[in-house]
Amino acid sequence: MALDSNIATDLTPEMRLAGLGLALPSAPEPVANFVAWRRVGPLLYLSGQGPLEADGHLHVGRVGEEVGIEAAYLHARLTGLNLLAVAKDALGELGRVRNVIKLLAFVNAAPGFAQHPKVINGCSDLFVAVFGEAIGRGARSAIGAGSLPGNQTVEVEAILEVD
Repeated sequence: MALDSNIATDLTPEMRLAGLGLALPSAPEPVANFVAWRRVGPLLYLSGQGPLEADGHLHVGRVGEEVGIEAAYLHARLTGLNLLAVAKDALGELGRVRNVIKLLAFVNAAPGFAQHPKVINGCSDLFVAVFGEAIGRGARSAIGAGSLPGNQTVEVEAILEVD
C-alpha cells in the first residue's frame, strides 16, 4: 500500500524504515585504520560500508559470476542500511539528514558485467524510501571493481548534508 503523500511527510526516517519492515543494526566498526564517519560543516562523510549482516555474515562473491543481480541488489540495500546505521550513530537521529549529496558505489564485478546501476539501485531505492525523493535521491557513481575487501559483493560510501 502506498503512503499518502500528506501523511508521509509526517513520518520520521526511522518510522519509514519500520514501515518497510527494517530495523537499523548497530553501526559496523571500521575494519582498518580509518573512522566510520567525519563531519565537516554541514557535510557528513560516511566511509565505505559493505553487505554485513547484524550477525557478522558478510555477503561475498563476484556479481555476474557467483552472485546474481537480484541478490546483489539486496546486498546493496543491506549496505545502505549499514550506512544509515553509521549516520544515526553520528547524528543521533536520521531526521537531521537534509540531502543525500553523493553515493560512490563499487560492485565486485565479473569481467564483462555491465549492470552496476541495477545493483546499486538497492542502496539508492532504500534512501529514497527512507528520506523521500527530494532528500534521498542524490548524485551517484556505480563502478565495477576487480575485487573488494573481503571479497564482498558491493561497497558504498556516502556524503550527506546534515543540520
